[in-house]
Amino acid sequence: MDTSHTVRDLTVSGGGSASRPVELWRPGPTVPRMALGARLRVLREESGLTHTEAGAAIGVSRSKISRLEHGRTGSKQRDVEALLALYGVVGEAERSVVRTLAEQANTPGWWHRYLDLLPSWLHDYLGAEQAADVIRGYEVQFVPGLLQTPAYAREVVRLGHPDAPKDVLDRHVEFRMRRQEVLDRPTPPHLWVVVDEAVLRRPLGSRAVMRDQLDHLARMARRPHITVQLLPFACGGHPALCGSVTMLRLPGGQLPDMVYLEQLTSAVYPDKPADVHHYWDVLNRLVVQAERASRTPELLRALRDDL
Repeated sequence: MDTSHTVRDLTVSGGGSASRPVELWRPGPTVPRMALGARLRVLREESGLTHTEAGAAIGVSRSKISRLEHGRTGSKQRDVEALLALYGVVGEAERSVVRTLAEQANTPGWWHRYLDLLPSWLHDYLGAEQAADVIRGYEVQFVPGLLQTPAYAREVVRLGHPDAPKDVLDRHVEFRMRRQEVLDRPTPPHLWVVVDEAVLRRPLGSRAVMRDQLDHLARMARRPHITVQLLPFACGGHPALCGSVTMLRLPGGQLPDMVYLEQLTSAVYPDKPADVHHYWDVLNRLVVQAERASRTPELLRALRDDL
């Protein structure tokens, strides 16, 4: 994955002529698609057209316009050009921004070479994760994927693919390690996770695998842009009744936060503002209930000594 440079500054505006630059890494199409949708929605609303009217004018369905504005689908260049004309956008600067976003919204992510391994419902999350400014999460089953060692990751993959041959397992692990490169880019996201004690008490693989994983977690927790808190059994009940939660804050301050709830064979992306607020509240309450981050090294050493 090439994280040594950024794409050009792109503009996402909340309306009118006010705008701000958004620095996007090359994470794939998800964030450019969301930015494109947000900009097209503003332009449509400024023109006074409904979804139905805009779709009818360029020969697509109302639902297609809605999906495009929500960043849930790619866009054909001719549709974007038709919408720009329909919305009366004549300024070359605005047209250039929208065209650039449309081009990037159809550019495959670095994980394209792993598509045979990855479920389709994971693609949007990957694109958002690789561009996020902040990644928050609570884990109850496994060490967070961005903090796993190769050996631990192999054991996790093996649980879901018990009959996979070695070369397939190798590619799964390779993919997981490439995901982690986001933490090493020049301007990395702030990763802030709360890890349930059950995760670290549940052995995966040999003792050596678990010890190495606990050591790695302690090392990563010392990095300035990574915060790890442990939620011990002694804390009792907690607000994350749904299980693991991940939330992403995207660059620029204009795009909506993403909630990601992974299930056994699918994932859910709650996007209603009230739902998003609820999950932020859950994570904030967990942070208060968990042990302080300053105690994480001490607690990890104690857990390692118990192995």
